[in-house]
Amino acid sequence: MNDSKVDGVTGGCQCGAVRYHSTMAPEGVHFCHCRMCQRAVGNVFAALAGVRKDTVTWSGTGRPTFYASSSVAERGFCAQCGTPLTFAYPDSDWMSVTIGSLDDPEAVVPEVHCGVESRLSWLHVQDGLPEEYTDPKSDRLRDMVSHQVYF
Repeated sequence: MNDSKVDGVTGGCQCGAVRYHSTMAPEGVHFCHCRMCQRAVGNVFAALAGVRKDTVTWSGTGRPTFYASSSVAERGFCAQCGTPLTFAYPDSDWMSVTIGSLDDPEAVVPEVHCGVESRLSWLHVQDGLPEEYTDPKSDRLRDMVSHQVYF
């Protein structure tokens, strides 16, 4: 399902050093409540919009810096200002951009809440969207090793 209001999207970091353009309307727009996304974006959930990697071009004075947050995923951010920009599985043709980094975040409409096993008990989002739990036994996640540090 694609409730996006546009054919393509543009966005970037808060300092303007890293800019991107995707020629496709995002798909799989979602909120992710998993603990890894919480830590990566420094918030109670990540808001993400999926685009094919081959539709994205980077511009500006910089390029994203990537951090392998686990053995199966990497997250792109601006090394200059720290803005979280992307989430991707390196072996996938898809990546997600952070909705907050879009020039027009109103142009995409979330479809689902993912990783709800880690949703904070005091967060009550009553938008009627479907909710999905992370399956740690899935093929992709079964042998995953987190590179995030928890205290």
